[in-house]
Amino acid sequence: MQTASAKAHHVPLLAVEGLSIPLPAGLDRRFAVENLSCTLDAGEILCVVGESGSGKSMTANAIMGLLPGYLKPSAGRILFRGRDLLAMGEAELQRERGRSIAMVFQEPLSALNPLMKVGDQIAEVMEVHGEGNAAERERRVLALLDYVGLPDPASLRHAYPFRLSGGQRQRVMIAMALALEPAMLIADEPTTALDVTTQAQILDLIRRIQRAKGMGVMFVTHDFGVVADIADRVVVMERGLVVEQGGADDVLNRPQHAYTRRLIAAVPHRETHEARPGSEGELLLDVRGLRKTYRSGGGLFSKPRVVDAVKDVSFTVRRGETLGIVGESGSGKSTLGRCLLKLTDVDGGEVRFRGQDVVPLSAGAFRPMRRHMQMVFQDPFASLNPRQTIGRILTAGPVANGIPRAAAEAKARELLALVGLDVSAFDRYPHEFSGGQRQRVGIARALALEPELLIADESVSALDVSVQAQVLELLQELQRRLDLAIIFITHDLRVAAQICDRIAVMYRGEIVELGPPEQVFDAPRHAYTQRLIAAIPGLHWDPRAAVA
Repeated sequence: MQTASAKAHHVPLLAVEGLSIPLPAGLDRRFAVENLSCTLDAGEILCVVGESGSGKSMTANAIMGLLPGYLKPSAGRILFRGRDLLAMGEAELQRERGRSIAMVFQEPLSALNPLMKVGDQIAEVMEVHGEGNAAERERRVLALLDYVGLPDPASLRHAYPFRLSGGQRQRVMIAMALALEPAMLIADEPTTALDVTTQAQILDLIRRIQRAKGMGVMFVTHDFGVVADIADRVVVMERGLVVEQGGADDVLNRPQHAYTRRLIAAVPHRETHEARPGSEGELLLDVRGLRKTYRSGGGLFSKPRVVDAVKDVSFTVRRGETLGIVGESGSGKSTLGRCLLKLTDVDGGEVRFRGQDVVPLSAGAFRPMRRHMQMVFQDPFASLNPRQTIGRILTAGPVANGIPRAAAEAKARELLALVGLDVSAFDRYPHEFSGGQRQRVGIARALALEPELLIADESVSALDVSVQAQVLELLQELQRRLDLAIIFITHDLRVAAQICDRIAVMYRGEIVELGPPEQVFDAPRHAYTQRLIAAIPGLHWDPRAAVA
C-alpha cells in the first residue's frame, strides 16, 4: 500500500500546469487554451473531450512542440518526467519526440509521406534517432507491422500509403509511434474518420499496447462513446477552458458541468417508438432488384475487375417514413443513394417513384421529377459553390425550374428561417459558416423545390456531437411539418436507431437485414449486423441515465 509520503512525492508522467496559448488579435476569443492544468500517469488513459475549437488538439500540439510560430504559450509549464518541455531548445525537444513522446494524428493520409513506402517511413523514425543499422531497422519494421496486426508485413512494408485502407494507414501510424517504445502516446482523434468496426479494432489495439507497454496515453476525442470504452480519467474542454475533469465513471455517469451534460445528452441513442405514423403513409418509392456494377482495368491478357456495388436491392419507402441505410465504407450505400436520383447510371432493376419507373427515363424526361427527389450531401463545403452567396445557391434550382427570381428569393429567406439560420446569411458565402451551419444550408437547398423524398447521405458524420444532434432534430421536425419521406444513409447505427422507422443493413452491395430498430438491435439475424452492433462505441453505457 502506498504511504502518504510516497503519494506526496509522486511525480506524474506528464503534468500540464496553468498552460495558456494566446490567439492573434481580432478572433472570437483571446486564448486557444487558457490556464489548463491536468496530469497523466504511466499506465493510464486520459481522454481529452470537447467539440471543434475547444482547444484539445492545440493542447496536444503544444505538448509535442508542434505549434506554429504565431501560437506560442504565454504562461504555464508542461512537465514531462519533471522536466519542462516548454523550456527545452528545439534540438533537445527533437530528441524527446518519438523517443519519449509520440503522436498518432487524426488523418494518416495527410501525416504519411505519399512518396515513401510505409516501411521506409517507419525505419526513418529509427534512423533519425540513430537506432541500429539497416538490417536491425528492417527487422524492427517487420516486427512492428506484425505487432499492430497488419497482414503480410514483408509485402505490405513496400506499399505506398494510398494503397492501404484507412484502418491500415492508422495502424502504420501507430507502428511509427511505437518504433522507439515511447513512455507516452498522444492519439489525436485517431478513429474519427473510420468505420465502426475498424474504429473498434484501433481502440482495442491502443488499449492492448498501452497495457502491454505500461504507456501513458492522452486520447483526444469528441465522442463520449469512445470515452466510455477506454478512459481511466477524463478532461472536458470548452472554448479553451477545462470545465470538468475526474475519473471516467464520475464524468460519464455523474457529470457536474452544464456543458458536459449537454455533450452527453447529445450522444446518439436508441429511441423507443410506440407509434410509427410513417408506416401507414402513401407508398412513395418502390425499389425492385436494383443493380449497379463497376468494371475497371482489364486488357488483352487480363480480366477486368468487377465490383457489384448494388446487388439485387429491393425496399419501399412511404410518405412520412425514415428508412435508414446502414453500412461501412464500400458497402454500396452511397452508390445506392446516387442510383435512386439517377446521378449514377444503373445496370438493372426498377426505381418506381409514385408508381412510375424512373430507370428508363432520359435525363430530359427525368428532370421534371428531380424536384420531388432531393439529396443532402455528406460534405456541405464541397457541395456548396464557394464563389456563390447562400442566396444564389438557394435560388438557382427554383429559377432553373421556372420560378420567378423574386419568388425564389422570398422562398430562400423563408427556408433560412426554417432551418434555424438568420436571414442575413442570404448575402454571405459558405466559408463564413461553421460545418453545422453549412449543413443547414445544404438542407435548405434540398427543400427549395419542396421535395417529397429527401436522401441524406452521411449528412451528420463530419459534425460535432451537439451540432449533429441539432441537425438530426431539425430533420425530424421538418419531416413532421412537411410530411417528407427520408432515406438516411449512415455508417453509425446509433444515429440510425435514434431517428429511423426502419433500418436496412448493407454489406457488399446487398441488403442483408431489414426491419425496425428494435428487431435489428435486439435480435439481429445476420452475422455482419451482429458485428456492427458489437463494435458500437460505448454500447453498454446509457447516456440518458447520466443526464436524467
